[in-house]
Amino acid sequence: MYRITICDDEPGELDKAEDLLRRYQKRHEEYRFVIDRFTDAEELVKRMKKEDYVTDLIFMDIYMPGRLGIDIVREMRDMGNVCRIIFLTTSKDFALDAFQVDADQYLVKPVQEKDFFLILDKLLSNLEREQKKYVCLRIDNKIHRIEVHDIVFCEAQKKRQCIWMADGSQYLIRMTMAKIYEKLSDFPEFVRVGVSYAVNLEHVESLNARELNMDNGKRIYLPRGSYASLRESYFGFYCEEGEDV
Repeated sequence: MYRITICDDEPGELDKAEDLLRRYQKRHEEYRFVIDRFTDAEELVKRMKKEDYVTDLIFMDIYMPGRLGIDIVREMRDMGNVCRIIFLTTSKDFALDAFQVDADQYLVKPVQEKDFFLILDKLLSNLEREQKKYVCLRIDNKIHRIEVHDIVFCEAQKKRQCIWMADGSQYLIRMTMAKIYEKLSDFPEFVRVGVSYAVNLEHVESLNARELNMDNGKRIYLPRGSYASLRESYFGFYCEEGEDV
């Protein structure tokens, strides 16, 4: 499921972009879209700041009231937003500026279906690969895309959760452990250890009936009765990996 955002101050242009997306989706049933429409770019930024609004792809008009779409996207980037950006515009004048804010494409209106579909083919194919190995989390009021492999384990610390990274850094986030595990549950390398930990099996050096020894030197003591199922998960994960090689 992909969340796609269209931002244009002209409702008619929103209709055209949404129609192209719907036509694309009919031809590509492997992709499912949630489409959000904004006529006010400032409102989109506010939602990103206040409501943990995360989107995979934004179609942004450059000529927006008040501020150029380029400046809106620059603010999003400063917030840590790394979503894909496609600018839609009636002019080629801002093409260089667009790529300075890491835009993926710059389309001049009226957009041709063939060009639109080719770009979606490329971007959605890339997103398919990337989303399998990244998770988006809000840290210090910014959305961070974190590579799953770099997470060693997550630890509950009262009202906050601590994410221990492979490079030795730590992130404190305001989210329940249940919510974190929900985000990580799509990745088979993560398992729950009691109510306080979510552990990346790729970073487990050894385990026994009492503890896990992680490759960053940390020890995680096992709750009573958890060893058997954890051992099964550990060997099951590595046996499945070996079969894929």
